Amino acid sequence: MFEDNSEETTFDEEQPPEESSNRNFIIGIGILGGIILLSVACLVGYAFFVLPKQTAQRDTQEATAIAQNVGMNVTLTAMQHDVNLSQTPPATFTPLPTNTPLIPDTSTPTATNSVSDPQTATVAAAQTQAAAAIQTITLLPSVTPPPALPQGGIADELGTTGLVVMAIALVAVILLARRLRSAPGTR
Repeated sequence: MFEDNSEETTFDEEQPPEESSNRNFIIGIGILGGIILLSVACLVGYAFFVLPKQTAQRDTQEATAIAQNVGMNVTLTAMQHDVNLSQTPPATFTPLPTNTPLIPDTSTPTATNSVSDPQTATVAAAQTQAAAAIQTITLLPSVTPPPALPQGGIADELGTTGLVVMAIALVAVILLARRLRSAPGTR
């Protein structure tokens, strides 16, 4: 292509400009690296020095609390034992037996609880069971119906048809806005 051209074309090779020093970038990287190393050193120091002391202190507090609870239980048990012993009746003086003759009992015999009639015994047993049942009646809690749901949403006010009409109206607004934007207008 350039064969006819007698002039020799030389292209000046332009040297790209020297890059500016990346000194600010290196300083920024150094600061970020220092922050990372400092945070790692703090985490290691916390894990090896502070955390074991906190764990030992917590264990000591738990052991102290357990010892206090055991001591309190022993004291309360001893106090209750003392109260139980103080409530027993004191010993009374029982006279020694003497050589007095027994006097025969000549009084009339009293009625005993023995029932000779089987029907009366059955009625007495039924009444005893009824009395025991009355004493052990437990009332069941009454069941109340749950409260009604609140009536205050948009679906409750407008109903299903109102929601459908609103949805169609909003779709129509969207389509109308798109049509007006895309229509060529005079400017």
